[in-house]
Amino acid sequence: MELQLINIVWVFLAAVLVMFMQCGFAVLEAGLTRQKNTNNVLMKNIMDFCIGSIIFLVLGFGFMFGKSVGGFIGGSGFIDPTSLQLDQFESLSPTVFIFFQTVFCGTAATIVSGAMAERTKFAGYLIYTFVISLIIYPTSGHWIWGGGWLAEMGFVDFAGSTAVHSVGGWAALMGSITLGPRIGKYDDNGVSKAIPGHSIMMATTGAFILWFCWFGFNPGSSLEAAGYVGHIAMTTNLAACAGALGAMFFTWIRYGKPDISMTLNGILAGLVAITAGCHIVSLYGSIAIGLVSGVLVVWGCETLDQKLHVDDPVGAVGVHCLNGMWGTLAVGLFACATPAVTDGPLGLFYGGGFKLLGIQILGIVAVGVWVSITSLIMFRAIRATIGLRVSPSEELEGLDFGEHGSEAYPDFAKSSLD
Repeated sequence: MELQLINIVWVFLAAVLVMFMQCGFAVLEAGLTRQKNTNNVLMKNIMDFCIGSIIFLVLGFGFMFGKSVGGFIGGSGFIDPTSLQLDQFESLSPTVFIFFQTVFCGTAATIVSGAMAERTKFAGYLIYTFVISLIIYPTSGHWIWGGGWLAEMGFVDFAGSTAVHSVGGWAALMGSITLGPRIGKYDDNGVSKAIPGHSIMMATTGAFILWFCWFGFNPGSSLEAAGYVGHIAMTTNLAACAGALGAMFFTWIRYGKPDISMTLNGILAGLVAITAGCHIVSLYGSIAIGLVSGVLVVWGCETLDQKLHVDDPVGAVGVHCLNGMWGTLAVGLFACATPAVTDGPLGLFYGGGFKLLGIQILGIVAVGVWVSITSLIMFRAIRATIGLRVSPSEELEGLDFGEHGSEAYPDFAKSSLD
């Protein structure tokens, strides 16, 4: 009983840290977008968590962790998920585990906010949040964490490089494609023009908050207060550091100057990439994974923007989709014996052959196809009904006024005292 109470406290505190990631995303995204859209960005991040928490309790948790229907989706535990008979309910408590999973659902949903920033109707965005929390995220989550078909095959995704981040990243990509670019993003010749955010200080603060909270995201996924969480914390931190260095040096070489916004995305890319295998790769393996992620996020964001004309104001697709895939793939390369997993599957670089690598690739493709198709249908349905994009005049004025009738930075010089 005493050990169970310690585990409950540990997982609860980790869940609180993950919940606070909503603040990190909100501040990061607000800083990387323009001042006139700040309230809109903040409101979307608030509503991601509020709507997601309720619908995930009522239906989403049952779809994710209910009794498996053909390995595809859960089919029980609706309305009252505490009625399920889960092993996690025995080792922790029903409500602590449900809360822990709820904050993960909120993270997947809020990834999309930044990619669709500065041009999305608020009402349309709320429908997206409802749908991803209801069915898109829980279904693929069931495959991986709910005893579904990928779990049965031995797919490894400890804390959600694919289950959380790629899901949000693929949805972000489909949303950005459906919306189209912001006004003025590309000239008549299709050349991309930079639209700087209004506060690199906010963006940096948001990145540090996310980095801090990731020590709840990854170590907390142990679901127990065990000694090996130190190993998970170390791999998580090292990958973030390596991601920052990889992005910084790559931009320095490529552009002649080290870029701060891309360095911030390098931190997040390293964190996303290590999330799948943080428990099963070595410390030096995590550095290698992070370095690759730092380069990949710069290349990915540049390619999406300049070659494919996908307008992603904050680089969410490069960070979460591309590096969610890379991190999941990297498990098939770098998996080895660690303090957390002493007798697990081995990656290709450690003599395990191609078996685990093949399973990881299958999972990446399956989740990508599922999320891309369902989210594309959803976004196009929203566009065809209530509309997904604001009017050009509203976009130019800023969504703070058009969608919310307020502004984040009122002009105090024009006060009523004047």
